[in-house]
Amino acid sequence: MIKRVKTGIPGMDEILHGGIPERNIVLISGGPGTGKTIFSQQFIWNGLQMGEPGIYVALEEHPVQVKKNMEVFGWKVDDFEKEGKFAIVDAFTGGIGEYAEKEKYVVKDIDDVRELAEVLKRAIRETQAKRVVIDSVTTLYITKPAMARSIIFQLKRILSGLGCTSLLVSQVSVTEKGFGGPGVEHGVDGIIRLDLDEIDGELKRSLIVWKMRGTSHSMRRHPFEITDKGIVIHPSEGGEEK
Repeated sequence: MIKRVKTGIPGMDEILHGGIPERNIVLISGGPGTGKTIFSQQFIWNGLQMGEPGIYVALEEHPVQVKKNMEVFGWKVDDFEKEGKFAIVDAFTGGIGEYAEKEKYVVKDIDDVRELAEVLKRAIRETQAKRVVIDSVTTLYITKPAMARSIIFQLKRILSGLGCTSLLVSQVSVTEKGFGGPGVEHGVDGIIRLDLDEIDGELKRSLIVWKMRGTSHSMRRHPFEITDKGIVIHPSEGGEEK
């Protein structure tokens, strides 16, 4: 029996026929405003509620802002942070500023993937993390696309090797059909694509599981909404297979 990790996101585990297979590295891909970051933060928060420590790697936003954004949905991580069950790896400030001086896990050279890897390994070991989010992985290779495959495999070795189930946020443009580039798409175990489409003059959110190693899953597109408690997916509205 394959061990699964429950996302805890309403409707998602149903679509995945039970959850994400343990140690899978999953790309959360989509354009701006599709809900990628909320999906990832919800995954981490739900893990904390289930007794699974988590790490959030902040590459695009100040760690203080990350926590403020989570609090909007009632996801207050401060107590888990004090208990050593949750940590933010600061790969945003470059060690500059008052906040960074107090932080435990800071990546000084954001362009040095090896430094990020070392800080990440230390954070995972010290918190005994089971869930990791990197938001966004695109930042690591946006100026060097030829390195994408290598970077993904470096991260995969660390994350899977240390027993983590991980979400890598991948940014694509609104019109882009792919998921973040060939090196990325082939290097991960799963891809969940989030979309925001204009239908009859109204923006509608939906997602589809493009691939997921180790499990069957719904092959249909499913609508979802962002509520004040986070993302809620409607599996039945997508015509979920029985």
